[in-house]
Amino acid sequence: MLRRRPSREILTGDSADVYFARAAEILAAEGLDPIVVMEVFSRRAGILCGIDEAKVLLAHVLGEAPPDEAVVEALADGDQFSTKEVVLRIRARYRAFGLFETAILGMIAQSSGWATAARECVEAAAPRPVISFGARHVHPDITDTLDYAAIVGGCVGASTPAGARLASLSPTGTMPHSLVLIFGDTVRAAQAFDRVLSPDVPRIVLVDTFRDEAEEALRVADALGDRLYGIRLDTPAERGRVTADLVLEVRARLDQAGHDHVRIIVSGGLTPDRIRYFADAGAPVDSFAVGGYISGATPMDFTGDLKEIDGRPIAKRGRIPGATDSPRLGRIDLAEWRAT
Repeated sequence: MLRRRPSREILTGDSADVYFARAAEILAAEGLDPIVVMEVFSRRAGILCGIDEAKVLLAHVLGEAPPDEAVVEALADGDQFSTKEVVLRIRARYRAFGLFETAILGMIAQSSGWATAARECVEAAAPRPVISFGARHVHPDITDTLDYAAIVGGCVGASTPAGARLASLSPTGTMPHSLVLIFGDTVRAAQAFDRVLSPDVPRIVLVDTFRDEAEEALRVADALGDRLYGIRLDTPAERGRVTADLVLEVRARLDQAGHDHVRIIVSGGLTPDRIRYFADAGAPVDSFAVGGYISGATPMDFTGDLKEIDGRPIAKRGRIPGATDSPRLGRIDLAEWRAT
């Protein structure tokens, strides 16, 4: 659960669209600070994420307001929402939170896009698990947010310690190709992995670096025996990518050699369609590691609309004035959500 304190850039408004700061300056000069109702919704359906982070921000900026002047209602991270369904409603004095509209929308837009993409992969793979491997595709300052969103979307794990920690999980991973290349042999790299790392780290070994994947899988399985948890297939596009036939062959050869306990993890350019391809072909994949499809997801297009001003229903053209009937919203205890 994301309960970290908002950054200085967020709290000062430095990361906000400048017109919100200008609006605040004008309203202050004119002595205007009405109690407004703002509703946030999206133009397409998806999986909500980032709303818990927005609750923390609102708890910081509204936490000192009288209870009758600050009411926040929202859905929760992981909730599925429909097109134009209200996911967040804020009733407070405008100048207390108006500067932070950019941050609120950005928090939920980006994370909900990632969570929704993750859910698409998870549904395509079901009942086999999906792991988030997309950290290398985003700025390192937000890898934790990405991995947290992927887990909210249904991934069972994530590759970064920071992201997994936000979801109270341990990070998930195998080994980089660079380790195998440095050792010059997959088995030698696997044996070093086994010697050095804690026993609670699953022994999962890449088997596509130097030799045929089926051959490497057998060599590693023979070397590590029962300690080998799984092998990962990540054949690059230059070599034809991982195919269903390759998975079937690796599984058959492992089983014939008495290594039926070894799991097969597939990664590399996976999308929901690619995941369904393996399922339709009957390929015995035990889990999928998805990167770019999740990390490259389009942000959800959330909008914040004022619907009341000092109790008077109002809206821009094309929208219906007054608060929307939103029975799924739950009232937020701002004191509980204020992160230190």
